[in-house]
Amino acid sequence: MRSIAKIASALIISFGLANASEYKIDNAHTNVGFIVKHLMITNVKGEFKTFDAKVDFDEVTKTFKVFSANVDTASVDTGIEKRDAHLKSADFFLSDKFPKMTFVMKSYKADGNEGEMSGDLTIRGITKPVVLNVEDLATIKDFEGNNRVGFTLKGKINRMDYDLKWNKALELGGVAVAEEVKISVDVEAVEK
Repeated sequence: MRSIAKIASALIISFGLANASEYKIDNAHTNVGFIVKHLMITNVKGEFKTFDAKVDFDEVTKTFKVFSANVDTASVDTGIEKRDAHLKSADFFLSDKFPKMTFVMKSYKADGNEGEMSGDLTIRGITKPVVLNVEDLATIKDFEGNNRVGFTLKGKINRMDYDLKWNKALELGGVAVAEEVKISVDVEAVEK
């Protein structure tokens, strides 16, 4: 009886994976961004210009079977060269030693056009579990008849968990850079 149950489970999993298609990130229409408070009063936004990802997506069930991403830490861009150089330094990403940060999905819970992606985020060689909310999940055929998927990933991390500890205390209280970092990634990918 156990053998039959194992075979049935394997078939269900295989069938689910068979429906998934591999998608290639459209870098021209994807943005890997972040937001962090500066001086406790304003948001500073930045992005990473160089990245890649592996996406296996099932359009029928609107679920991700695989999502993993690599981001080049030296490609950080906040629009201010001096600040970007500081972010690449040992005070933050230490890009010379840790050129990549990675995310590997462990599970996905679908809820229509939204969902919850749980996985491991690695920055500076430190891996921690994170949960990213999937919003605005949509599929479409493009002008050339290719299937495309688009979605937004949103979440929060504490940068101190990843040894991104540089800061300065403010004279009247507070700090120069908040510990909480908001993640906002807009993804568009085309079926291979």
